[in-house]
Amino acid sequence: MTQNLPINPLLLKKYNQPVPRYTSYPTVPFWQNDIDIQKWEIKFTEQFTLQNAVNGISIYVHLPFCESLCTYCGCNKKITQNHSVEEEYLQAIEKEWKLYRKRMGQTPVIREIHLGGGTPTFFSPLHLRHLINVLIKNSIVHPYHEFSIEGHPNNTTKQHLDTLVSLGFRRISYGVQDLDPQVQHIINRVQPFENVKQATENARTAGFTSVNFDLIYGLPLQTIQSIENTINQVILLKPDRIAFYSYAHVPWASRGQRLFNESDLPAAGEKIQLYLKGKELLSASGYYDIGMDHFALPHNELYIAK
Repeated sequence: MTQNLPINPLLLKKYNQPVPRYTSYPTVPFWQNDIDIQKWEIKFTEQFTLQNAVNGISIYVHLPFCESLCTYCGCNKKITQNHSVEEEYLQAIEKEWKLYRKRMGQTPVIREIHLGGGTPTFFSPLHLRHLINVLIKNSIVHPYHEFSIEGHPNNTTKQHLDTLVSLGFRRISYGVQDLDPQVQHIINRVQPFENVKQATENARTAGFTSVNFDLIYGLPLQTIQSIENTINQVILLKPDRIAFYSYAHVPWASRGQRLFNESDLPAAGEKIQLYLKGKELLSASGYYDIGMDHFALPHNELYIAK
């Protein structure tokens, strides 16, 4: 069984390091603030002209607001319960989009839109509709477009989902993280299984064809038993994809992580066993591992693409 594989402790120590997410390239430490704006504008126009007609373009919009702080989170976020910020933020996004449009020599062909956060479903369905309409106005939406969004199971309503489907969204990712009550409490992410179940069923009823769950291993108070319980509950809901991420403890970069005791974190050897237990259970339930931390069922586009 996978959980009984021998683990070289020196190798584990070597690679058990907080490093940038490989899904961003170049990774964040290589990003620079002293950008030559004129050079960037020329490069943007060159690349847009080269790619637009052939492949179309992909648009990522960051919606940073959350109503409460999840203490494990290292994302760029703003905690507030004041929803009046929605309109002002969308006005800023619209102004930025107009700057891009000025540097496009042709009508953009939109192939992909992804709304990330923060919590994109912090925004009302009406405001999300306005945002997408701003992007697609005077644009060409590719016939094989893929629109996706990240949602919180506690605040993603049927109205959100129906609105998004009407705009062409078919993929949604729910931040589940863990379903153990003690773990949820210490990371300040309390969302009962029934909320996750309802959000998943609502997405499928609305017309979403791909539902992803984000799960995290290495969180404070996690144990083999708790991760087994979480994975078994997740399997009952059969998400099409699962992202099973390693928790990165970087309290110097993310102040929220200072709010729990580091002694509650699993040691390196325990952490790898959490992953191996999760992988074992998912594999036994028909999921295939793809890349470093993604799992998909055979019908899903991710598995088919592989």
